[in-house]
Amino acid sequence: MDKVIHFEIPFDDKKRATGFYERLFGWGLMDVPKMDYVIIHAAKTDKENMVVEAGAINGGLFPRETKGSGPIIVIGVASIDDKIMEIEAAGGKQTLPKVAIPGGHYARFVDTEGNLIGLVDSLK
Repeated sequence: MDKVIHFEIPFDDKKRATGFYERLFGWGLMDVPKMDYVIIHAAKTDKENMVVEAGAINGGLFPRETKGSGPIIVIGVASIDDKIMEIEAAGGKQTLPKVAIPGGHYARFVDTEGNLIGLVDSLK
């Protein structure tokens, strides 16, 4: 069974969004070098930024790409390539090609209901 392992929240104003989540929830925030992306430590995390607290996930903040777009859940899979083939066969559509990220790969798809979902593979 593939599991939800990450969440992403879009922002219009990075400084305002980071201040809001840090202040209200006590989350640790870390800018990703060379990317307009902020890692959210919403749970106990090791030095590789991986969650060490059972039942919890971390997330990220990213620039909103279209007005009205909302948070994205990210599902961990064994192979993005294999999962995209399954998704497309079931009526979904890949919207972001697989890209390398630290520790694995990332891609996005839209499900049959128009929801944007992220995929990650090779994170251990």
